[in-house]
Amino acid sequence: MRYYLGLGSNLGDPRKNLVRARRHLAGNGLKIRKASSLYLTEPVGFPGQPWFLNQVVQVETGLSPWELLGLVKLVETKMGRTPGSRNGPRVIDIDILLAGDTVLDTPALTVPHARLAERNFALVPLAEIAPRAVHPGLKKTVRALLRESPDRSRVEKASARPEPRPAAR
Repeated sequence: MRYYLGLGSNLGDPRKNLVRARRHLAGNGLKIRKASSLYLTEPVGFPGQPWFLNQVVQVETGLSPWELLGLVKLVETKMGRTPGSRNGPRVIDIDILLAGDTVLDTPALTVPHARLAERNFALVPLAEIAPRAVHPGLKKTVRALLRESPDRSRVEKASARPEPRPAAR
């Protein structure tokens, strides 16, 4: 199955954290087919923390969404992510954004990601690599979702060596 995963980090060395996350995913059998550019993104929902570095990757695997969730949580734990406040700072965050045409809505797993249509930090890199992918619940392309997004937070393509951003106000 084809999945799109959102990767994000704003603690330690975010660039290295994203590289490590991709290596862990590939080392566990996921075939990374595409990767977006890196984006510096303003934190959403938790002010006063450093900006995030975000990326979206397209992967292929025979894993079910539930099995992939288990793998994602394992990778996050291996990389040092600890439970914390929602939307707070983190070494790594890996979200399942889309899973083919699968729609799941359970307390443990929601696919497509519950807030995908409202999060430019996910939509911008996703639109870079899959503008015509369709959100199976909303029946809209990623390009359309980005155009209609209510999110006004800043998302900037990262340079080869981005300057660190101050904590958001």
